[in-house]
Amino acid sequence: MTIGEKFEHLVAIMARLRSEAGCIWDRQQTHASLRQYLLEEAYEVLETIDHEDHAELGKELGDLLLQVVFHAQVAQEHGRFDIATVIENISEKMIRRHPHVFGDEKVASVAEQKLRWEELKKQEGKKSVIDGVPRALPALQRAARLQQKANAITMNYEQVQAHWQALHRLHEQITPMSNHDQLQSVYGDMLFALVSFGRSLELNAEDALREACKRFIHAPQREEDKKEANASSTGESLV
Repeated sequence: MTIGEKFEHLVAIMARLRSEAGCIWDRQQTHASLRQYLLEEAYEVLETIDHEDHAELGKELGDLLLQVVFHAQVAQEHGRFDIATVIENISEKMIRRHPHVFGDEKVASVAEQKLRWEELKKQEGKKSVIDGVPRALPALQRAARLQQKANAITMNYEQVQAHWQALHRLHEQITPMSNHDQLQSVYGDMLFALVSFGRSLELNAEDALREACKRFIHAPQREEDKKEANASSTGESLV
């Protein structure tokens, strides 16, 4: 089968699953009920990328694609749009936002292309450069995207020093008399400043924290492995 035929086959499978002769569970789903699965599949894709597991990545991307087809099928049944509309919309957007590829415009650098991208988005009706940053994003990632859109930062020593000093000033605001709301506010500002500090060093806060979590998990696991090995060598039981 061609790529188009394989895609049409997937769409037909989903239509069958949602039909009266299909699956009870699939027929009950709505955009809202599918939300959690869309997020889960996206994070599973990220995990395979982190592990550089390319064979598994091919499978997980299929699961993510299924969620797109699923939502399109639900929408089609309510007369809102269908998968063809989804494909047409993204195809038109990619052509419209890349006039240097599909038109006569010229760009000299990635930085220039980013600025042009934001200009094109505003021409499409965006009121602000920070429009379009989803509220459902993880907070660290959303902070980074808001900062990125508000002011593209490139690394230099002065910016790194300024962010570090800002963190110290925020820390000084914490006193023994601070109540919960005050602490929460300052803590939030410190996290936001840390994200900006990382960006000035060309670091990704979400990726950095994910790696820190991985290291945190591995430490107790190594201790558990040591205890099990010691218990095994002495004939003791951990139960």
